[in-house]
Amino acid sequence: MNESQKHIDLKSRGSGINTKNRFEQLDIDYDLSSFDEYFDSDPELVRIKTKFYNDNSKSILAKNDSPDLGFDYSINPYRGCEHGCIYCYARPSYEYLGFSAGLDFETKIMVKRDAPKLLDEAFRKKSWVPQVVIFSGNTDCYQPIERRLEITRECLKVFLNFRNPLGVITKNALIQRDIDILSELAKLKLVNVVISITTLKRELSRKMEPRTSVPAKRLDTIYKLSSAGIPVGVNAAPIIPGLNDEEIPAILKAAAECGAKTAGKVMVRLPHSVKELFYEWLLRVYPEKASKIINRIKDIRRGEMSSPEFGTRMRGEGEYAQHIHNLFKTCCSRYGLNKDIQHTRKDLFRVPPLDKTQGELFIEQ
Repeated sequence: MNESQKHIDLKSRGSGINTKNRFEQLDIDYDLSSFDEYFDSDPELVRIKTKFYNDNSKSILAKNDSPDLGFDYSINPYRGCEHGCIYCYARPSYEYLGFSAGLDFETKIMVKRDAPKLLDEAFRKKSWVPQVVIFSGNTDCYQPIERRLEITRECLKVFLNFRNPLGVITKNALIQRDIDILSELAKLKLVNVVISITTLKRELSRKMEPRTSVPAKRLDTIYKLSSAGIPVGVNAAPIIPGLNDEEIPAILKAAAECGAKTAGKVMVRLPHSVKELFYEWLLRVYPEKASKIINRIKDIRRGEMSSPEFGTRMRGEGEYAQHIHNLFKTCCSRYGLNKDIQHTRKDLFRVPPLDKTQGELFIEQ
């Protein structure tokens, strides 16, 4: 068969291409002739398997310098994300590692196996000031490989041992596995969880964020966490004008009915190569809507696809951005969201003895 007749199976991937790395002279692309062993029953269909690499980072806490975010430190047990969300603002960060922000970002995952040990060491330093640490700034800590490796789970045990406050943001129902640890953290007011919901439409979710949990599973996760006494909120993010903005009322209503107490939103921003990836995806998946969506995004970004300025990059600018903000605020009020915000405690921090069992889950009452 002619190699030009083969094409990549994109049903379980977000991006359809590898964009050029802005720091590299060479372009990275897939040689389809090397994927013969991955052909399915369709001889013209190439299915790319995910590969995992050890990340031997010497530290695990990342310092945040953005005034748009309400935290100073985040923790990323992985780099890259198999969820494959086409709109992900973190994709360009992979270019610093010599990879592409496209298919590489979701098919070549860096694994920080030493994350729990590094976190323990960080909390033992005299310079550490107890404060909220967020899972995760640049990836989803509950992406599929976490089911097998349990790196995030082991990190949660470290947080509990030290009684350091944390927050978790995820799109994956796998977090339900760790309700036992999260509920213990919640008893001490040490944790808040946010579940991101971009759409309630299963088909749109599968196309836009192919390896995340489906919307119904995310709502079920909000219900299960809330029922276990774990403070949980919803993040309607990203809001993509012309594609999912009309779902804001339905998302907030459904989340509130499942037990969410807080809500947030983020307007889509497409920095660097994400712009090219998103446009390629639109033309491939929703060609009839592409022009409208691009124009709407430009309406909230002063004619661009992204804006890096602090203060406006999360909420956008202009009349349409203000309309969405007003709609969101009205819906939050209507469904009782953001009225009861639980703040985590910092005064319970302790440094356990070095010989204390690292896997201990439950603390003395």
